[in-house]
Amino acid sequence: MTETHPTELLQQIHDLAPHAAADLLEKQTPEVGVTVLESLNPMVAQQTLQEMTDEHRCKVIAAAPIEKARQWMINRQYPEDSVGWLMEPSVAVFRPSMTVRDTIEALRKLTKRAFITYGYVTDESNKLLGVLVFRDLMLGHPDATLAEVMYKNLFTLLPEMPMTDAMKLTVNRHIPVYPVCDAAGHLLGLVRGQNLFEARAIEISAQAGTMMGVEKEERLSTPIFTSLKFRHPWLQVNLLTAFIAAAVVGLFEHTLERVVLLAAFLPVLAGQSGNTGCQALAVALRGMTLGEVDQRDSRRLVIKEGLLGLLNGLLVGFSAALGMYFYAHFQGNPNALTLGLVVWLSMVASCVTSGLCGALIPLTLRRLGADPATASSIFLTTATDVVSMGVFLGLATLMVR
Repeated sequence: MTETHPTELLQQIHDLAPHAAADLLEKQTPEVGVTVLESLNPMVAQQTLQEMTDEHRCKVIAAAPIEKARQWMINRQYPEDSVGWLMEPSVAVFRPSMTVRDTIEALRKLTKRAFITYGYVTDESNKLLGVLVFRDLMLGHPDATLAEVMYKNLFTLLPEMPMTDAMKLTVNRHIPVYPVCDAAGHLLGLVRGQNLFEARAIEISAQAGTMMGVEKEERLSTPIFTSLKFRHPWLQVNLLTAFIAAAVVGLFEHTLERVVLLAAFLPVLAGQSGNTGCQALAVALRGMTLGEVDQRDSRRLVIKEGLLGLLNGLLVGFSAALGMYFYAHFQGNPNALTLGLVVWLSMVASCVTSGLCGALIPLTLRRLGADPATASSIFLTTATDVVSMGVFLGLATLMVR
């Protein structure tokens, strides 16, 4: 094993994905790994630990201070998207009978080994009774007990709570640190507001990539062959779906040969319906990420996006129909008016379908237990292309004689 200065390692790890950070730390001594992991965001530290081999992970946890090692083991019991995953140990824990004088003296020692924002008062069973705000502690009488100066109006988080739900509950509270308790009120640890919102920001920033089949773990520094492994399978899926759309166009080959100008409007139709679908998809994914879309809201979301698709299709379809009419008229086509009607009806049908698909695809993926953002744009593109081109060429075949 080699040993690199922790500060240098932190600079290298900053832009690395968890699996790459784990590979780098496995080349270092466990003690160096502990120092680096303690300096990382708790979510990133947990993800990096998760990517290590079982043998090296055990060595790192064994080399960590007892409280930190215990906390890492506890964190691993909870889902990655939960408050428990981000928990830190509660160092400043006191009993209600302690005096202000004794508590301040204890804090002087504790602050040398931990960053302390609040103190916590618990009973013998570790049930949280109150929170110590340092201002009240410093202004309290030296002989007063903590039961007299502690803040008793408690707000706590559950370790099983999804980070999105916790973020919604804490967004307007502006408290730097939140105690984490079990259902019975026993203090398990704490989570810092900065880490909570940073964790959700990482998830949201990864969403745009996952829509296109780019893994959350991929970064600028990810090796080229690793990036190839992440991206290539989805490109093969995209190629397969493109063949499906091409097959639909191939079914109407004779119509295109007879009315060549239809080909000029295929990319217009596909692009417009695709944009409509992406708008609906973005709203749906944003609502899911922020926890605004539950089972009851799913139906309302689908109806809203379908109605928006209809209204957008009517308006955009009218403009596209005018474009087709004048284009066909100047080409001397006797069916200019009919072709304009075909474009208008096709645009309406395409926008309605793309709006519905933009809402239904992530909802369906979530119901199947998959990540709603995973390559959703690929499936959306397939649906919109097949429907828009199929309806457009199908109507043209029926109406243009």
